[in-house]
Amino acid sequence: MDDLPTSAFALALLTAGGGITGYIRTGSIPSIAAGVTVGALYGLGGFRIRNRQPYGVELALLASVVLAGSSVPRAIRSGKPLPIGLSVVAAFGLWKFGVAWRGQ
Repeated sequence: MDDLPTSAFALALLTAGGGITGYIRTGSIPSIAAGVTVGALYGLGGFRIRNRQPYGVELALLASVVLAGSSVPRAIRSGKPLPIGLSVVAAFGLWKFGVAWRGQ
């Protein structure tokens, strides 16, 4: 359980950083909004897990579900590298936090 906060914080940086990068490169408001929102969910989940507060794993799992729900259909439709990469990140989060949630 000690590596759960680290995973959550790493995913928070990846998703928020990706959203900010997408905005800088293309001016995409949805990119920054989604990236920062999902990153905030991961970050808050990691913070709550680290401090042994309730619902930390659930918040990180919710972030993974939201990310998967938006990226997997786009990856299937387009086959482009960015949605595929986001789908891999989401799958990692679903696995990591899903296993932790089931073990509670």
